[in-house]
This record gives sequence, structure tokens and C-alpha cells, in this order.
Amino acid sequence: MPPAALLPTFAPWFDLAGLAVFAASGALAAARRGQTMVTLAFFALITGVGGGTMRDLLIGAPVFWVQDSRAAGVCLSVAFVIWVTPERWWRGEALDWFDAVGLAAYAVYGTAKALRFGVPPLPAALMGVVSACVGGVIRDVLAGEPSIIIRPEIYVTAAALASALYVALTLLGVPTVEAATLAALAGFALRAAAIRWRLALPAYRRRR
Repeated sequence: MPPAALLPTFAPWFDLAGLAVFAASGALAAARRGQTMVTLAFFALITGVGGGTMRDLLIGAPVFWVQDSRAAGVCLSVAFVIWVTPERWWRGEALDWFDAVGLAAYAVYGTAKALRFGVPPLPAALMGVVSACVGGVIRDVLAGEPSIIIRPEIYVTAAALASALYVALTLLGVPTVEAATLAALAGFALRAAAIRWRLALPAYRRRR
């Protein structure tokens, strides 16, 4: 049986949830710049599948969205929903909150997939971070925004918490569904706290 067939039963839901919210953050980034429906769709797709594509290439797995048309379908559908809904629905910190949900869900899913493909625990946790962060980096670069990963605001740390906690809980024998839920909630909680209270890690200071 191929490794992908051994993914936990929660995995498709975490995958689709991560795709949908990351796609929404990408489409919103384009919408805020008054772009066309085609640009919204492109941003949604690239943001949604970017991290997972990098993960699959690194662990030697078939690139997921090339094998399963649902992935692209979810991203394009989300872009269309944002295109036809009123702008007032998406004002404020909507992009940040969508991104926070996707970050937590995709960090856990990416870690679970790497583990099931035989990647050792530490690299598997790092694959979760890659899954969760690369799509947002691509979105920011395309939108001409400073990438979130080069700001002191807590972002990658939240993905790392979700990934590491999932690995730790599974090694301790916690059932995968419970481990995934707890890890994703922890990652989301940390990112939500960073958004709400502007939490940030200390920046490097040169010593004279």
C-alpha cells in the first residue's frame, strides 16, 4: 500500500481546510488591490498549493494538486466567492485570520504526510512548517508586500508549535485525530494571540 493511502482519516479535512483558507488569503490580497477575477484565481491557487507543492517535492511524493483535481477546484471556488461577495465582508483583519487558520491546519497536515512517507520526526516537523509558510511567502512576494517571515511578528513560530506538538503527541501514543486537533488549536491560539496583541519575537541587535 502506498504511503499516501496510510494518511490518517482526518488528513483530507485538514488538507481542504488549509487549502480553502490559504486560497482565501491569496484572493483577498489581490482583491484589495482591485485586481481582476483572473488575478484573484491565480493568487488563490498559488497561495493555496504553494507550500504543499514544495513539501511534496522535498519528500518525494506525487504533487498533490496535480493528482487530485479537488485541490485546484477548492482554490478557484474560493476566489469566485470572494469576487462575487461585497467588499465590506472582507475588511479589517480578515486576511490575517484566514491565514492563521490555514497556518495551523496545514502545519499539522504537512507534518502528518511527511511522517507517513517515512520522514524522521524532526524533518517531518520542518516539512509541516514549509507546508504552512511557503504559500504565504509566495503571496506576499507577488503582492509586493514585505514577507511575514522577515518581520518579528510571530508566524513561523506558530507553525513550528503546531508541527512539533503533533510529532510529540503522536510519539507519545496519542490518537492521530486528537493529536492533530490539539496541535492545530495550539498553533492557531499562538498566531491569534500574536494578531490580537501584536506579539513579536525579539529582533537581533548588533553589539558594538
